[in-house]
Amino acid sequence: MFKPKYHIFVCTSSRVNGQQKGFCQSRESVEIVNSFMEEIEERGLGGQVMVSNTGCLALCEKGPIVVVYPDNVWYGGVSPEDAVEIMDVHIEGGSPVKRLEI
Repeated sequence: MFKPKYHIFVCTSSRVNGQQKGFCQSRESVEIVNSFMEEIEERGLGGQVMVSNTGCLALCEKGPIVVVYPDNVWYGGVSPEDAVEIMDVHIEGGSPVKRLEI
């Protein structure tokens, strides 16, 4: 069974019926998922890092929200460009990105 070292969750405001609407979705969260996917592929980390979109994480006022497990680090106000920094500093460097932590 495939078990990644890191699992990155990005709130895309997905609803049970498949619709995406809400704060995080309106703030480029789908682009954030795409940025992480591109970074994972470019760095050859497909076997070590997984990214998934999620439904609401109930911190809309701080969104878009990104959560990194197993570290249980929550980031807020994330932009697509921040995915590069999270990958550099947290995923590959081992330290949370302090300016984005919530």
